[in-house]
Amino acid sequence: MMATTHAAVGLLLAVPLTVVAPDLAPVAALAAMAGGVFPDLDLVAGVHRKTLHFPDYYWLGALPALVAAALAPGVATVAVAFFLLSAAVHSVSDAFGAGTELRPWERTSTQAVYLHSRSRWLAPRYWVRYDGAPEDYLLTVVCLAPGLFAFGPTVRRVALAFIAVGGAYTLVRKRLPAVEERLL
Repeated sequence: MMATTHAAVGLLLAVPLTVVAPDLAPVAALAAMAGGVFPDLDLVAGVHRKTLHFPDYYWLGALPALVAAALAPGVATVAVAFFLLSAAVHSVSDAFGAGTELRPWERTSTQAVYLHSRSRWLAPRYWVRYDGAPEDYLLTVVCLAPGLFAFGPTVRRVALAFIAVGGAYTLVRKRLPAVEERLL
């Protein structure tokens, strides 16, 4: 899935706070969107879907952080909890998409995301055919939509930026491997 989709899912996770803790909801939303994008920074930091993707270990931080945020709600505890929760969901959900290959629509990879606790790769399931597929973009828009209405202008602007970036990426996604091959 696209980083924008992971950010959108993060925003969706924060929507209930608009009712439960409206003063902390914007912090949760921004932290969750950042946490949703964070694992994909391993595109430049090392092996993609292995270096910063932890479908097992993020939960070891996320669950206690969520308990801490519930017991002592504040900007810091809520931000950390929603960042980690979103990073954990991102890492797990990559197994439901395509593999790590350059042209994931060809389905040549058996590696979706690395499971560190078992020292092995999880296989892709292709529920979302590939990052940047039309259904991936639709998922981005659908998951961001509630946040466009639930949050104020700052979160709304970030969400709209993700919609624009996701749409642009979707339009060029299938051309990117050829561009990368020419550049390298």
